[in-house]
Amino acid sequence: MDTATTYKTKVTAAFNGAAATYDRLGVEFFTPMGRRLVQRAEPRPGQRVLDVGCGLGATLLPAATRIGPSGHALGIDIAEAMIDQAGREAERQGIGNVELRVMDGEHPDLPARTFDLVLGSYSVIFLPDARAALARYADLLRDGGRIAFTSPVFSRDTFPFLPPLFSRWIPMSLLQHLPPAWHPEQLHRQLHSWLEDPADLEAALHQAGFEAVDIADESVEMTAESGEAWVDWSHTQGMRLLWQHLPADEAAALRARLIAELDALREQDGPIRIDVPVRYVTATVAR
Repeated sequence: MDTATTYKTKVTAAFNGAAATYDRLGVEFFTPMGRRLVQRAEPRPGQRVLDVGCGLGATLLPAATRIGPSGHALGIDIAEAMIDQAGREAERQGIGNVELRVMDGEHPDLPARTFDLVLGSYSVIFLPDARAALARYADLLRDGGRIAFTSPVFSRDTFPFLPPLFSRWIPMSLLQHLPPAWHPEQLHRQLHSWLEDPADLEAALHQAGFEAVDIADESVEMTAESGEAWVDWSHTQGMRLLWQHLPADEAAALRARLIAELDALREQDGPIRIDVPVRYVTATVAR
C-alpha cells in the first residue's frame, strides 16, 4: 500500500469513528467557519455547488440554503459515516436540494464543467496532492465558475492546525508519534511549502487554471464550554490522529495540561473563547 493510500485509509477510519460526535461536543468552530466561507463565496439561487470533504455539512448546508430549491448542492466525503450523518442533518433541517456521495475528493468522479462553485473548508488542502486536485476542480467548473476554500494560517513555529497559543502547551516532539505523513518534515513539504506564503498559494492556483485569486485572513471565534469539552471535541476532528497514536502516559499528561490551560482562559463561568486565524481563498476558473 503506497503512502497516499495509507494516509487516506487512516483519515477515513478516524473520521468514520468520529462522525457521531464530530463538532457536537460543546465546541463551535467548523460551523461558523463554514458559514463565513459561504458568505465569501456568494453562491446564487439556481447554481450547482460541489462541497469537497463536506463532513456533517457545516459549509454544504448553508450553501444549499442560499442556492434555493432551484439549485443543487452535492457534498462528497471519503468517510461514509460522515455522509450518513450529513444526510440526517439535511433532513432534520428540511433542506431538500442536497445530494451526498461517498467519494475521494482528490479524484472526484464527476462530469466536467457541471458546477458553478466548488467549496472546501479545511478539506481540499489536506489531500495528499492538493495542488493536482485543484486542477481537477477547475475542470469541473463551468466557464466563469469559482472555487472557495479555507486553510489554517500556517507558520513554522506553531503546532499544525491549532490556534497559535496551543504551541505553548503541545510539544512539537509529539508529532513524531504520528504516521509518517504527519511528521513535521512531511507536513512542511505538503502544506507549508505552498500555503504558508500567499504568493506561493496564488501561484499554485494560477498553475491549476484559476485567476482573480483573493486571499484574506480572518479570525474565527472558537468557543468551548470548558477545557474538558474542548479536549473531548479534539478527539472528533483532525487532532484525533494524534490522540490515537500517543502512548497512554503522554496522552494523559497532555489531556490534563490542555484542560488546565484552557480552563484558565475562562471568564468566571462563561465559555472559553479563542480567536483562530483562518485563511479564506477564492478564485475564478480562467476560461
